[in-house]
Amino acid sequence: MSARRDRGEGAVFQRPDGRWEARLELGWADGKRQRKFVYGRTKKEALAKLREAQRQAAEGTLVVSERTTVEQFLTSWLESVQPTLRPATWRRYEQYVRLHTVPTLGRVRLAKLGPQHLQRLYADRLKAGVSAQSVVHLHRTLHRALSHALKWGFVGRNVAALVDPPRVERPEYEPLTAEEARQLLDAARGNRLEALYVLALTTGLRRGELLGLRWQDVDLDARVLSVRRSLQIGEDGRWRSGDPKTKRSRRPVLLVDMAVDALMRHRERQDRERDTAGELWRDPELVFVNTVGGLIQADDFLKRHFYPLLKRAELRRVRFHDLRHSTATLLLACGVHPKIVSEILGHSRISITLDLYTHVSEDMQREAVDRLQDLLGSQRGSHTPDQDGNEGDAA
Repeated sequence: MSARRDRGEGAVFQRPDGRWEARLELGWADGKRQRKFVYGRTKKEALAKLREAQRQAAEGTLVVSERTTVEQFLTSWLESVQPTLRPATWRRYEQYVRLHTVPTLGRVRLAKLGPQHLQRLYADRLKAGVSAQSVVHLHRTLHRALSHALKWGFVGRNVAALVDPPRVERPEYEPLTAEEARQLLDAARGNRLEALYVLALTTGLRRGELLGLRWQDVDLDARVLSVRRSLQIGEDGRWRSGDPKTKRSRRPVLLVDMAVDALMRHRERQDRERDTAGELWRDPELVFVNTVGGLIQADDFLKRHFYPLLKRAELRRVRFHDLRHSTATLLLACGVHPKIVSEILGHSRISITLDLYTHVSEDMQREAVDRLQDLLGSQRGSHTPDQDGNEGDAA
């Protein structure tokens, strides 16, 4: 019986078909023996490939399996990362793989995948009418997947890092002006969801954060609410409870007077509705519910509540998410520091806030420069030229 070979060792022998085969031992993983096979027409050629494989193994760039296809790897990758992702995120990844990647690149050997394959894929998707933003998301999905392939030894490089995704024009946000925000709140006065719109405009909470809010998260005496969860749209198009979007999304949010007052009226109204519904009431903890205490579903909210409210307020049809943009824009326009705005919105980085609201920060910069000009310009009057034309202190 031959001695067991250690990791990194190799063996060369001639096959029955006359070719030479070199076998490199790579240890054990998940209870399975890992080996790399290379072939040559001569023993010298096989040995040269073996030494190259040993070098790549030492550098961490060795491709273990050359037979794995892109489809096989991505299918396995999706299964492995699913427990670590938000359901909505995993669904997007699965769709980008199933609908956009596999039909074109599924049969390509993962080890043979090159930058040119991805570049052609992106061009093909754009030609098919897929938006540039969606192609960028496709690129990010593949980049993340291939980074795992690199870590796991399936590929020697992440080819997505060598490809430039298409340029995406910054989306045009349509935040409400201060006057339009007042019109919306005036139209919402007395509405059973008035408090939701007040919170949307004064806290910048996302729709899922608002509809997932529970009374235990609201402290009206301390005038603060805590974002601890967020609703997410499931595969059936209905809300599911989940964690907030990012770690920074878990945050306390201070409430203005009008928000506290609106929530107090809302709770009183909800108590009356719950008494009327009796045992039919579904969830006594949710702040914003339908008439029998259940979740307000996404489509119902927009079609039956938000869009009709915009019409009553005689406002242009904006997205509900634009109320969040309105909050940020109004706060920045009032001179609130971007860091504070970032914390209120729950952005993971202040750079996101600054990138999203460049137009407001530019106005703030102009105001700051004008103030600096006024400050320094006022000092120039304190210097007057002397008889020789030199500047001196004024009397």
